[in-house]
Amino acid sequence: MKRKVFAYCLRKNKIAVILFILMTALNGVVFLLYDIMTEAFFYAESLTLVTFLMLIGIDFTGELKAAKRRSDLKKSILLQSCFESVDADIRDEDYCEMLALLSDELNRLQTDFSLKKQADNDYYTAWVHQIKTPIATMKLLLSQNAEENKELSAELFRIEQYVEMVLSYIRLESDSNDLVIKAYSLDELIRETVRKFAPQFIARKLKLNYEPTNKTAVTDKKWLMFIFEQLISNAIKYTPEGEITISVEGNTVKIADTGIGIAPEDIPRIFEKGYTGANGRLGQKSSGLGLFLSKKAASLISAGISVQSIPGSGTEFSVILPGEKKMQTLL
Repeated sequence: MKRKVFAYCLRKNKIAVILFILMTALNGVVFLLYDIMTEAFFYAESLTLVTFLMLIGIDFTGELKAAKRRSDLKKSILLQSCFESVDADIRDEDYCEMLALLSDELNRLQTDFSLKKQADNDYYTAWVHQIKTPIATMKLLLSQNAEENKELSAELFRIEQYVEMVLSYIRLESDSNDLVIKAYSLDELIRETVRKFAPQFIARKLKLNYEPTNKTAVTDKKWLMFIFEQLISNAIKYTPEGEITISVEGNTVKIADTGIGIAPEDIPRIFEKGYTGANGRLGQKSSGLGLFLSKKAASLISAGISVQSIPGSGTEFSVILPGEKKMQTLL
């Protein structure tokens, strides 16, 4: 800060600097013309230099104090502290008042935004729980004639997924943390997830490959299963025929399909909010939220998620669970 203030002082007093340089040059010319002793020349120049430095020093000290006051004012507004505590002179009083007004307005806007966000979250959370009742009723009615209502059941399942996605979106966007970290059987989590999609596998005649691993995962069950559900749902959605393979290598769960794959230009953006890519735009199949929420959920449980894909050959998503050291910190 001192360098900036000193440079500012030189610019501010550029006329004095120019006069000092001209005076030095004039003294040199006079002393040369009249052949005055060198000691007298340096003595005169020393007096001129000392006077110049004193004037610059006084101005520099004042500007440095003013810069320090401005710095304190900026810190005050960032910390939202009382401006009366800042030692400001008359020239700074207007700045204090303006900063105080800005701080009050910022606090008001933040409060209004927080209240509105909370109201929206409460409304949509209530809506999700209310809509679950008619969905459960429709599932019960459709199950009475399961063979005749396969297509309706499949569409109802999709609606139920979208409703759960809304609830997950609200939870992930909120500031609250509802994690329950425990040790779970990875096989049980995968089987429980796959059972939800059993009718979808049967309807599309897709083969499922999975070998039990007897591995344990220290994680939050709800969010890890949410990730699995989104990835399996996508695999089924974009695999017209063939098979889906779920495998576990070390602490990585891989979900691979033999579907249509993902275009190379879409891969860097598939986890962006609202991005559907070329496949999602085919028949408007995608909302652009599933993978975005999966990435957020993975971050929430300290997991990683990546993808590899070859157009026309299939896609493989990898969910990298926390290692042993990280698991101990989660516990």
